[in-house]
Amino acid sequence: MTEPSSGYFIAGTTFVAPPLAPGLYVVATPIGNLRDITIRALETLAAASVVLCEDTRMSARLLDHYGIRGRRVALHEHNERAKADDIVARVAAGQAIALISDAGTPLLSDPGFPLIRALAEANLPVFPIPGASALLSALVVAGLPTDAFAFHGFLPNKAGARANAITALKDSRETLVFYESPRRLDDTLAAMAEILGERQAAVALELTKRFERVHRGTLPVLAAEFADTETKGEAVIVVAGAAEASAPDAADWQADLVAEMATQPLRAAVDEVTKKYGLKRKEVYDAALALKAEK
Repeated sequence: MTEPSSGYFIAGTTFVAPPLAPGLYVVATPIGNLRDITIRALETLAAASVVLCEDTRMSARLLDHYGIRGRRVALHEHNERAKADDIVARVAAGQAIALISDAGTPLLSDPGFPLIRALAEANLPVFPIPGASALLSALVVAGLPTDAFAFHGFLPNKAGARANAITALKDSRETLVFYESPRRLDDTLAAMAEILGERQAAVALELTKRFERVHRGTLPVLAAEFADTETKGEAVIVVAGAAEASAPDAADWQADLVAEMATQPLRAAVDEVTKKYGLKRKEVYDAALALKAEK
């Protein structure tokens, strides 16, 4: 167990953080409002022997606000692979180390994955300290289904690659969630409107901050609203999934089946109609046998 540090304070009252068991603690931090921090997160950050920060200058605002004075070390996408072995060794030696990103939950479009994988491969403990997440915050206020959703992070910067990535998701039924920078929000919404069409969507901006707002509407409406404009702060885009395709009219596909059976063997006709209408092969095969029997 690690020794407690000088602790932390809330509204002028000082608290001593209890000691931590050895391991890496993945700590969620506020995405805007500093009060969106849990007591457990404060205890963990105060008691950790080292706090790994995506940017130590950004993290200082939070840590200083709560009087957390422990050692801070930068861990970002450019150095995390090189530092992973050293951190694994420290945890194996009995240290309790905390990992935070600039805001929200680490690893969600933030650094940390190579480190977590290295610890998992070494069979060392990793503890989640849950809290704020822009992904979940946007999802629950978007007004779109939450029973099934997929998070796709940031889309590619280049227009062609971005269009290809959106097209690949065109038939996904689950609600889609993306992060986007203010500089590319207008282009991304325009691409989504062109490829995905009249789907319902929401754009969440400045979540948990003073000027928090959520814009809802169809993708074309939102694309027009944000055209040629630049917002502040990263956006979260939530898009409705693809609508379930309506079942083909039985009279239509059965008439097509009759026509196909007149020119080719039964099995080939069944395969053709099954593929064309997206039906179950057994259903089409049974219909073909019935039609054949009628003759």
